[in-house]
Amino acid sequence: MTLDVILEEIKKAETIVILTHEGPDGDAIGSSLGLYFALQTIGKNADVIIPEYSKSFRFMPGVNMIKESSSIEHYDLAISLDCADSKILKGYTKYFENAKMKIVIDHHGSNTMYGDINFINPAAPACAEILVEMFNYFGIELNKEIATSIMTGIITDTGGFCYNATAETFEFAADITRLGVNISEIFRKTLYTKNRASFELNRIARERMEFLENGKVTFTYITNEDQEQVGAVQGDHEGIVEIGKYIEDVEVSIFLHETKEKGFKISLRSLEYVDVAKIAIMLGGGGHYKAAGAYMRGTPEEIKFKVLQEVKKQLV
Repeated sequence: MTLDVILEEIKKAETIVILTHEGPDGDAIGSSLGLYFALQTIGKNADVIIPEYSKSFRFMPGVNMIKESSSIEHYDLAISLDCADSKILKGYTKYFENAKMKIVIDHHGSNTMYGDINFINPAAPACAEILVEMFNYFGIELNKEIATSIMTGIITDTGGFCYNATAETFEFAADITRLGVNISEIFRKTLYTKNRASFELNRIARERMEFLENGKVTFTYITNEDQEQVGAVQGDHEGIVEIGKYIEDVEVSIFLHETKEKGFKISLRSLEYVDVAKIAIMLGGGGHYKAAGAYMRGTPEEIKFKVLQEVKKQLV
């Protein structure tokens, strides 16, 4: 079984590195720290390399252990979490490519199977929930640090249990409440608490929002200039794409966030029937049925036109 092989590789590795995708969200960071603490319980230390992440996750246990880089160039084992393609491991792909053994653990149906061992479950609402299954199989007992990390991943990737949550999700939530994990605090800090810059970006995006296709689609964007004006940092744009989705009659929310290196990040969300993963794939990206994304260069208007062409094919 794949999990047996994964455990065997973990046990024999002397040096281990944990990696995730660029622009890490709560699932990426939560999964990484959850695995970090879990490995410690079986006597294994690992380097967690995440170059940039949102300040909103500073409350999490173990964030002080996250590294921007490492002096080790050839790890015995590299584990990629919540990352569908090695291309989005950003400039830290070298740690993955140079490792003797490469393991990919993910829940994206668009995963390119780029590891030596791939453990992919597209039905899981978050990569973090896949880790719960793994830890149970390995006989790793959850502690407060592991549980807090994993729940952060689940809460952020399910939008606070609003979509894709399973019966196992709620069973896990009940179990960790008994461990003393404050789930309400995780909700508040990851989904509701915003700094001033994040608030200002939300305001700008709301003011620019357009209603398209008879109100079934919303579109908005923020630029690098916007982010500089409000003093925004990595992650301050998180959650803006959700604004449009919960407006009455809206099926698809489109949000563009300009980056320094890759043009605009296109974030897509759907409420019920539109498969935004198919749309993202046509635009060179990927993701899930109700949450997906891609990168594209051009002006917001040019990108809006191209994205709408794909969205229209699925609207009813």
